[in-house]
Amino acid sequence: MPKVHFVSPLQDVTVEVKPGTTLLDAAEEAGAQVGHSCGGVCACSTCHLWVKKGLESLSEQEDAEMDRLDQAFDVRTYSRLGCQSIVGNDDVLVEITQESLSAFMDENPQIRHQLEAEGKWPLKKA
Repeated sequence: MPKVHFVSPLQDVTVEVKPGTTLLDAAEEAGAQVGHSCGGVCACSTCHLWVKKGLESLSEQEDAEMDRLDQAFDVRTYSRLGCQSIVGNDDVLVEITQESLSAFMDENPQIRHQLEAEGKWPLKKA
């Protein structure tokens, strides 16, 4: 089974998933801090991720995903929406975007408050 590795300034987690799993479902299973304001139905861009390895093994982008990514921040050639990206047979390395991480914090104020108290949120600019 393929592994999906999620990285962000706050986390580094890996999960093994069955082929056919979306990156968003993999993130939830791993406890990765990926936003999903619309519930994963391609109605927003808060699950915007950068796929650093394994992009070619994911499902192809469809028009709805491309239209949503047009509304996302800092879109790159390896940008995908977690809710629309289906894992194939290869391992995938994913970087959680600032957009997605911020959405996750907005959706989970208890985690955000804890990180604020620890001085870990908001992220400091380098």
